[in-house]
This record gives sequence, C-alpha cells and structure tokens, in this order.
Amino acid sequence: MTHRVAIVGAGMGGLAAAIDLARQGVAVTVCDKLPTVGGKMRRVAVAGTEVDGGPTVFTMRWIFEQLFSDAGASLGERLELTPLDVLARHAWRQGGRLDLYADVERSALAIAEFAGQREADGYRRFCSDSRRVYQTLADTFMAADKPSPFGLVRRVGLSRIGQLWATSPWRRLWPALADYFSDPRLRQLFARYATYCGSSPLEAPATLMLVAHVEQEGVWRVRGGMHEVALALAQLASSLGVEFRLGEAVEAIEIRGRRARGLKLAGGGNVEADAVLFNGDCAALADGRLGNGARSAVAVVPRAARSLSAVTWCLRAATAGFPLHHHNVFFAEDYPREFRAIFAERRITEAPTVYLHAQDRAAGETPAGAERMLMLVNAPPEGDRGGSGEPALARAWERSLALLHDCGLSIAQDPATVRTGPQEFEQLFPATGGALYGRATHGGLGTFARPGSRSRVGRLYLAGGSVHPGAGIPMATLSGRLAARCIVQDLGL
Repeated sequence: MTHRVAIVGAGMGGLAAAIDLARQGVAVTVCDKLPTVGGKMRRVAVAGTEVDGGPTVFTMRWIFEQLFSDAGASLGERLELTPLDVLARHAWRQGGRLDLYADVERSALAIAEFAGQREADGYRRFCSDSRRVYQTLADTFMAADKPSPFGLVRRVGLSRIGQLWATSPWRRLWPALADYFSDPRLRQLFARYATYCGSSPLEAPATLMLVAHVEQEGVWRVRGGMHEVALALAQLASSLGVEFRLGEAVEAIEIRGRRARGLKLAGGGNVEADAVLFNGDCAALADGRLGNGARSAVAVVPRAARSLSAVTWCLRAATAGFPLHHHNVFFAEDYPREFRAIFAERRITEAPTVYLHAQDRAAGETPAGAERMLMLVNAPPEGDRGGSGEPALARAWERSLALLHDCGLSIAQDPATVRTGPQEFEQLFPATGGALYGRATHGGLGTFARPGSRSRVGRLYLAGGSVHPGAGIPMATLSGRLAARCIVQDLGL
C-alpha cells in the first residue's frame, strides 16, 4: 500500500520533506498558492532583471549535501557554490571598516589592526566558546523534533551537564559580549547574530554566539542567486515523483476523526492524504486561515512575542566610493536603541543598521555599471495593523542612504527599486503580522516555545522557520527533514 502525504507550502522545509518522503516510496503532493517554489526565498523583478528578495546567506552546506546524498544525488552537480573568503564587510558611521574572514586567525589579525590586540584575543576566546556551544547543541538540540529543557539535559547526559550550562542559556547576548569585547563596534558586529532568528540581542540568549562557528565553517555564494537553491530541491523532488500543484491555494486542511485527512483547494477539488505537512508560519493555523479544524494544532503566538520584520529594497543601480563585498553591514552609533525602538516602541529607529547584499559581487570582482542589490533594515512586525506606513518607510529609505553615504558608499540617483515592508510581508505571508521569523527567541526558554514537528492534531505535521529548530535556510530545511522522519515513524514505514 502506497501512503500519501500532502504538503502545504513549497518553502525549503516542504521541499526537504517532500524529497525525504518520496525517496522512501511515499506519494507526495505539494500545493502552494505562489506560482513558484521557495517561499520567502523569492526573486523580485526589478528593471528587467531578477534580484534576490529574501534570505541571502548560504551556510551549513552539510545539511544540503546530506539531503541530496540520501536521495542518491549530488549537491555539487545541481548547484555551483563558491566559498567566500570574506564572510562580510562591516563599516561604521563613527569610523572604521572591518572584514571578517572564514579563517579565524586572519580575522583576529584584522581585529588587532582595527581595535587592538586585546580585542583580537577576545575574539579568539569568543570563537573557541562559540565552537563549544555549537558542538554541544548540534546533535542534542537541533536534531530533536521537539526539544524541552528536561529532554535536552537527558540527551546531553549528566556527564556533560557542565558543557550544557556553558552554552549560557540564561545570559543575554548583548551583556555577554562584554566578556570578550570592550570596543562597542565589535559588540555591535557580533550582537547582530540575534537578528538571524529575528530577535533582539538585548533579550536573546548568549547561546546564539554559535552562529559565529556556523559562519566560520563556510559561507557560500550561489551562482544565479539564492533562489537557485529552492529550484534545485524542487527538481530533485520532481525526479523522485513528487507532484507540484503551484498557483493553487489551499482553503482548508481537512480534519476528520481528530486527524488530518487531506486538503480542500480554494479553486475546488481535494487532495486526499494519510498525513498533512504544513510548511508555513504556524500563526496561520492558529488564526484559522487553513480552516477551523486546524486551529487547535498550535498555540496562538502573542503579538508581543513576534519576531522582527524588515523593510527591504531590491534595486539595480551603480555604486561608487565603497568597495562592496557580497555581504556588507553598515552600523550607526546606538545599537541598543535600534531594538528598544522596534520591540518597545514598535517603530523603525532613526538610525537603523543597514544590511546590503551585493548579489553580483564575488572575490575581487566589481560589476560594470548597474548591479543587483538587496538593502534591508530591521522593522517591527506590525503589518496586520498597517504599521510603518508610507511616511515611515520613506524616512527609512532616506536615513539608510544617509548612513551609507556617511560610510563612503553612494548609490546612483533614482535607482530602480522594489520595496517590501511589514504590511506587504503580512499580505505575502498571512497571519504573521509581518514577522519574518515566527516567534522571537527571547529569554532562556524562548527557543523551547516554538512548536515541534508534530502538531496537536493527529497526522498534521509542521515545518518552516516558525517551528523548531528555527528560522534561516538551513534550519528551515532541517525542520522539513525532522517532520519527514516523524511522518515515516507514525505511518510505520
């Protein structure tokens, strides 16, 4: 007997789950209201070309290599990935420019020249501690389908309880960084890791220092843009027999006898299934967007617990004055003020940090003429209440350009741009309120508040950035693999 699984959403988690299920003989149907795969990993049309409009950083390559290998395929044959020598270039309005490298010692030498030997020694200790945090949690936390504090202690083992405590779950990232760095610019740089999961460094646990080790293991440039990653997964899934029904919205997940039984499509028709995987923000389930039967699948996320949103500008323009790399971050003076404004005052700060992804930049290459770029500033998740209206977004653009100019970068006047703010993100991903990372990871127990692979409704499973193990392309992909593992176990395959 062939088991059938229906997947709602063709994001990275849904695609990974489809591959794992199909290679084990499951008949998989993937439905998505969008006409293409990838979810938030989208392309935006700007002035006759396509610009990456979502996630831009490719790390944890091993997750994707294992996914392809388990399916009898090769990642390297499907994607052209180039390791980045410079992980990111950083600049400050108050002065200074610093490159972080894939090599720890090379970064330490750069930091010594930038801020002194004491800061370089602090960086070495920071890297050593971040490696230990990662090694403690990689198999015990990330690989669990629904971790809990007690379960984490059990998986780590009493003999390693000291190592678990050393991950600093009860300390906040921002004050913890003072143990390593006295230069406020370096605290800004490494505090930014909290934003990778949509959180404030003032409230996120110091455990997130593990991101430093993740990046040191490698950051890659994807030829053709990040959307190519989603396309490669979709092509592999199709080769395994997965059926894609793109451009077909799901009206409801059908629940009968306390179990998910399939999908009701908005355009008419049904998809019968033995199990359903929802690859989207869990807020949509709790809000009833997939039918009343699925409301009880997850707990409602309070507005105050939502993660960051953003304002992004996809643009095509010529630049001058600043030697951009693939990833660039421009800092203003008061980093804590930025997050107090977002999470306490629910507004964009007057001096936001600006991230700029120069899509066409590779090692030492400078594009001739206009280039494709994504600019991003952090914003509060107020899209469902019409927050961050036109005047605020216009000011954010002008203030961002002013910061770039003060750091030495000029962008040609009147560039072709496509802007997306919290309200547009709410429309693209309904019920999120504009939040891009699900629930913020605040406090020592914040990460345990995310739902796991199994929902509260029988045979209804979860994947994506709003569930464990969290936001980001590698984590969302891993969530799909964890969900597929649960489905296989529960179906007795």
